[in-house]
Amino acid sequence: MPSSVINSYAYLEDKKTLRIVYQSGAVYDYLNVSQKIFEEFRSAFSKGVYLNKIIKPKFKFKKVSD
Repeated sequence: MPSSVINSYAYLEDKKTLRIVYQSGAVYDYLNVSQKIFEEFRSAFSKGVYLNKIIKPKFKFKKVSD
């Protein structure tokens, strides 16, 4: 299902980093995300809801680009 917030995402397994590219073009890396959490995110019906309820409150992040 397309997201109104997320344009694309990738999991950098070696770094345990979830990279989110937002529709605005901003890119954020969420740090120390386990493979299990990524799999749950990937299979979530609404990735935006999962991101807001599970990932954002629990994982540190850094802005990669605007």
